[in-house]
Amino acid sequence: MPLSDLTPADRHRQIAGGFTARVQGAKDWNSPAPVDGWTARDVVRHLVEWLPGFLGSSATLPPGPSVDDDPAGAWQAHAGGVQALLDDPAAAQRTFTNPHIGEMPLAYAIDRFYTSDVFMHTWDLARATGQDDRLDPEFSAQLFGGMESMEQIIRSSGQYGPRVAVPDDADAQTKLLGFIGRDPNWKPGPDPIRAGNSED
Repeated sequence: MPLSDLTPADRHRQIAGGFTARVQGAKDWNSPAPVDGWTARDVVRHLVEWLPGFLGSSATLPPGPSVDDDPAGAWQAHAGGVQALLDDPAAAQRTFTNPHIGEMPLAYAIDRFYTSDVFMHTWDLARATGQDDRLDPEFSAQLFGGMESMEQIIRSSGQYGPRVAVPDDADAQTKLLGFIGRDPNWKPGPDPIRAGNSED
């Protein structure tokens, strides 16, 4: 079944599962990531740290290990907590409240703002750690279409870098990556700090 046809709980299960596979396959957490100034560890840190604050008093996630000490463990604890929240039958009755966004069903808020972020950052982690970076093409196209239709609002939020030009006939994943400010051809280069440190 296409990702777009799944429930918020099942869509998170699939997308978080893809991210988990890249977490488990990561060998060097200090490897540079496609987001300027980030490492592979920072990709995990971003996802683990921003959601609890975003949810505020609407929901609480269980704490996990520090991303600095155990990025894989931190992700597993975080993803498990989100999945348990979405799987809880009572979640359908819970309301998310945010002063900037307003009120909406909690599961919808997590799905719209967080699960789609995990989907896009899967490419960042995969590319940083030299793993399979292919994203679901149908869901890539859906996200790109929805985001492109409100580009002015998205750009003004400051959450995405300048759009990277891609060919008009590029596939959906490439268009999505370019839209959110990623260079689809990005590859990690040598770490200048480690390369210049003879003790490493």
